[in-house]
Amino acid sequence: MNPGLVVKLRPTGPWRIGPDSGARNRVDFIYHSDSLYSAVTAAMARLGSLEDWLAATARGTEPAVCFGSCFPFVDDIGFVVPPRTVWPPVSPSALSARVRWRSARFVPLEVVQTMLAGLPLDDNKWSVDGPSECLVPAGRPGPFRTALRWSAAVDRLTGATERHSTACIEFRTGCGLWTIVSFQDAPAHERWAEPVKAAFRLLADSGFGGERSRGWGRAEAPEFTEGDLPEMILPAAKPPERPVTVEPPPAQPETAPEIPEQALPPAESTPVGQASWPVFPTALPPGESTIVPPVSEVDSAETTAAVEASSSIAVLEMEEEAEVAEAPTEVEPVVAPLAEEIIVVQPGSRAHWLLSLFTPAEGDSVDWRRGNYTVLARGGRVESAAGSGELKKQIQMVAEGSVLYAEAAPRGSAANVAPDGFAHPVYRAGFALAIPLPEVR
Repeated sequence: MNPGLVVKLRPTGPWRIGPDSGARNRVDFIYHSDSLYSAVTAAMARLGSLEDWLAATARGTEPAVCFGSCFPFVDDIGFVVPPRTVWPPVSPSALSARVRWRSARFVPLEVVQTMLAGLPLDDNKWSVDGPSECLVPAGRPGPFRTALRWSAAVDRLTGATERHSTACIEFRTGCGLWTIVSFQDAPAHERWAEPVKAAFRLLADSGFGGERSRGWGRAEAPEFTEGDLPEMILPAAKPPERPVTVEPPPAQPETAPEIPEQALPPAESTPVGQASWPVFPTALPPGESTIVPPVSEVDSAETTAAVEASSSIAVLEMEEEAEVAEAPTEVEPVVAPLAEEIIVVQPGSRAHWLLSLFTPAEGDSVDWRRGNYTVLARGGRVESAAGSGELKKQIQMVAEGSVLYAEAAPRGSAANVAPDGFAHPVYRAGFALAIPLPEVR
């Protein structure tokens, strides 16, 4: 359990999140964790804490602070890239539903928790918003839309102009981006919680992403929520309350009513046309013998044998009922299983859900033969006082939503992607913000 910090950013204008291809007419929907780390590092430099920050993160053996990627939110619904092991749903009922689950890139945390609990999804409750690729409540729009903003480049010498467009994201009112910050332990939280909040406040005023000189990428004052991880993302399942069972009182032996001799009807008194059902007492007073109705001499032997057999059966049934009545009655209560009896952790390696980009470190024991993951090629250009515009070295990083199996939580590393001969290192953060997933047996 690590200290955590949820940050909500409510944009005041368009945002430019450049895609991996670098195309000007396209935009990405995720502000990736490596870009967020670079922005916070630039803010730390302006706040005078650059060397301490790099020593605690990129240059350390284990980062004191790591960031998740920025995902959209609408009102009180936070979206994430779901675990690839459970999304999209593949059950027959889900495949036959009218919702195209596969088209959703972002799903609410509520849906992730529902699927990890093994519960079905209600296709009448959700719909996919095409422009934002978000699974939203039915009848509600998505949190943002993409747009093209036009501008003109002017040649100050000749006066010639050239019109061009740039893609951006426009957020609806009440919507924005949210991310989560994970601290290594309590001392790291005490040391870096306030500087990280100050860096986010500075970036909200100066801007995130591209086209900041045009006023893009700005946001209102960030909203911070502190707590513990992973409970802030996947709350621990509460065990259901066991029903109160009241054991019934032990059954009392039933005493057969005493039937006097006068109550037995004679056989010849049965009216013609009605079935004759002889009645035999189940218990007799002490000292009295069984009374047999009178019969004719022709069938006297057969009737006497039938009567004796019926009397024996009645006596045996009476003895069995008496034994059952004397034995204590035990009723085993039916109790619902507790959550910890259903969700168990697989011995050895455990599944970890990535909410950030990830570059494995030397000490990470990831079983690459298992899990479900994908990689992204990350490049870009250097932005530094020592020189801007040069291409960074391109590396492959494990994408958000991937599920990795490892004995311990993966940590990740920060690779130096500076061009050859550059004045200083340029770090691309691949620290893992991983959430352990429950294994359902």
